Amino acid sequence: VQLQASGGGLVQAGDSLRLSCTASGLTFEGCAMAWFRQGPGKEREFVAVISRGGGNTDYADSVKGRFTISRDDAKYTVHLQMNSLLPEDTAVYYCAAKNTRYFYTPRRNDDYDTWGQGTQVTVSS
Repeated sequence: VQLQASGGGLVQAGDSLRLSCTASGLTFEGCAMAWFRQGPGKEREFVAVISRGGGNTDYADSVKGRFTISRDDAKYTVHLQMNSLLPEDTAVYYCAAKNTRYFYTPRRNDDYDTWGQGTQVTVSS
């Protein structure tokens, strides 16, 4: 089972980035998929989640209105479109998967059993 995240980089405040996470070795369409992040000296925190089927999404208040999570089950991929980036968005971004039969949107670290390796996003002011 593997989650491969990509798309991070160094950008300026106000710019956009699109992160992608491609899964292998799991039943992707049966998973809720989420993004978390861990900034320098901080604990890992929830960013966004999309339910299996894609019908439900949820966001951290700090990114609501700026970030959009989406999924392409045919390509086993989840995306995080990040607009109007701020320096405080600087972090390592991780994707995570939770195999579930429910169409819900879990937000806790402990809810997830499979994690990707992370991709660095750095936003300069």
